Amino acid sequence: MPLKRFDDAKSRLREALTDSEVTELAIRLATGVLDAARPLPTVVVCDDEEVAGFARRCSADVFRSSFQNLNGSVSDAYRHVGHFNQVIVAHGDLRNPEGLGRFTPGEGVTIVTDQRHDGTNVLALPSGLDFRFSYGAGSALRHAQEAARLGLTCTVIADSPWRFDVDEPNDLETGPYGI
Repeated sequence: MPLKRFDDAKSRLREALTDSEVTELAIRLATGVLDAARPLPTVVVCDDEEVAGFARRCSADVFRSSFQNLNGSVSDAYRHVGHFNQVIVAHGDLRNPEGLGRFTPGEGVTIVTDQRHDGTNVLALPSGLDFRFSYGAGSALRHAQEAARLGLTCTVIADSPWRFDVDEPNDLETGPYGI
């Protein structure tokens, strides 16, 4: 699970909420995702000591990446956890992460899109691949294309409760994290 510094996370929400409200929300969301990932071994990818301490308090392992962007950090951590057969990358801002720890994706690559069917909220893939992570707008399509490039089957899930993440103020209105 990649995590930004809590006091720097969710920049689009900072236009509608105070900095302390957004920081508190980011911590609550990340805690919910980590709790939901149990009993799977969980690694938080970060570049900040405060986030690393938070992860350890939540019984997660920590991988410190020197990359300053999401794609580089996830790629770096993916190579580090190659001893697992399969890797699940879940973002720390899922509104309803229940069931992550029981998720058993099939062969190949599984993409859980965001509610707009554009982004990638959860990505499952075998370890040890030369997979090029490409988060950001349009990532679901790019990740599916990457699976095809590698000759892997790809399952896209668009109706999962994990499709709801919290990025913008209107994402708060329909979820349990309204402030």
